[in-house]
Amino acid sequence: MSGLARRGATELEVEDFGPIVEARIDLRPLTVFVGPSNTGKSCLALLIYALHRYFSGTAIFGSHRASRWYRRFRDDREESVPEETMEALVEAAGRISEKRKRSETEERMALPPLVAEEMRSAIDAKGEQLVSEIVRCFGIREAGGLIRKAANNGARIGLRRRSSNDSILFEHALAIRASGQEFETDISSGASIRIDVEHDSDGDYMRDVAEDLISSFDRRDEDDKNYLGWELAALLTSYALPQFVEPLNLPAFYLPADRAGVVDTHRVITGGLIGNAPVGGAHTAALGPMLTGSLADFLQQLLELDRPPNGQSTLVREVGAQIESAVLGGSVHVETSELIGFPHFTYQPEGWKDRLPLMNASSMVSEIAPVVLYLRHLVQPGNVLIVEEPESHLHPAAQVEFTRQLSALVRAGVRVIVTTHSEWVLQELANTVQRSALPAPRRKEVSGAEVALRPDEVGAWLFKSMCDPKGSTVEEMKLDEEIGLYPTDYDAVSESLYDENVRIFNRIQDGKAG
Repeated sequence: MSGLARRGATELEVEDFGPIVEARIDLRPLTVFVGPSNTGKSCLALLIYALHRYFSGTAIFGSHRASRWYRRFRDDREESVPEETMEALVEAAGRISEKRKRSETEERMALPPLVAEEMRSAIDAKGEQLVSEIVRCFGIREAGGLIRKAANNGARIGLRRRSSNDSILFEHALAIRASGQEFETDISSGASIRIDVEHDSDGDYMRDVAEDLISSFDRRDEDDKNYLGWELAALLTSYALPQFVEPLNLPAFYLPADRAGVVDTHRVITGGLIGNAPVGGAHTAALGPMLTGSLADFLQQLLELDRPPNGQSTLVREVGAQIESAVLGGSVHVETSELIGFPHFTYQPEGWKDRLPLMNASSMVSEIAPVVLYLRHLVQPGNVLIVEEPESHLHPAAQVEFTRQLSALVRAGVRVIVTTHSEWVLQELANTVQRSALPAPRRKEVSGAEVALRPDEVGAWLFKSMCDPKGSTVEEMKLDEEIGLYPTDYDAVSESLYDENVRIFNRIQDGKAG
């Protein structure tokens, strides 16, 4: 297990999942997975992607905040709201009404018991859909295929969120066994929610209901009071639920390893394969090779990149433009082919009049181009970008610059998860954290770069192979304060190569090469 959990963190814990014996991490603005191949880095990244897909989708939250809980509460409106719940609702109504008049940055209130129970029931009822999403993203037919070999009790996935005072707000537990799955949610009786109702139609409606509920007590209108109590309970449920799964309620984008090969061949493979991406439950026999759901999502998103950007963040787009300038040395473009109806990707080196088809550009360009295009067309602040092996096909200097830009993306409000084998990526991340201790005006003068992240904004996790039991464990890599680097086994590899070089050189110098 990793070290102490951070306050206010969302923790992910798995046991006997894929090749992982046990892991416990917390999700931070920049999360990094490091370690040998086949230790579960991609497995855990894919699981996180599947969790984001589920908790940010319509399976839980529906499509309209103000009305999506109406049906569940409708049958109860003839009954009286329980007295304890009504007291909590009236207190909540007072705070919501006051927020219309004041503008504090954040205020919390106790979660009414009825709302907590409704959220728990709603989440538990959708457990089967969560399993289906995980199965789809991994491209397997049954969830049992995710259980670590030789594990007797099946796999376990746990999600836990702590408040700022380190108390547990909620826990989700998913057990996957050969015989089936179990999903349970527990919400703390002392849980609280933020009161920062947005100034939109849903927020205004909640304020109106809150003020009408308070007014009904003055009028002594029992029917109106009861109706408005149920209505506010429904609204608070839909409003509070995202807070109990964040940051997993954020939309996520997954950029797989070997992006270059996928981008170069997307037109050939997309039409025949996206339909064969597996879905949970019954699955008809595929006529061709299957895709993982995550790769199918990637291909589908590539097909949609020829649409004009719609309200993209200037800060996010600027990071994409900086990647083009500082890493690619040129610009990436999307053109629509009228002949085949698919987008066509091109690259224009700086100073060139003509554009190259992306497949004729270097592997580095094809590898980085999807990141640029996603930042231009899809990714928004508050989204999550998962990048497998950002160092692929990049010279060490380009790896360093690309890592700086990923850190700049975090500063622009995007959460980033990467898997890596690169010493250069880790060293630049260490420098980015170290830079935060310098005064902002001095950072570029001292280190040549301005972007900085606080230590609590970066989480580096080392995946380590085990022999008994067979599999891997995960532990947090703490920044070594004496040397300012993340400790890895890369030094051991370098020292071994150096020692071997010295032995060979000495043997040659001694004239004993023969």
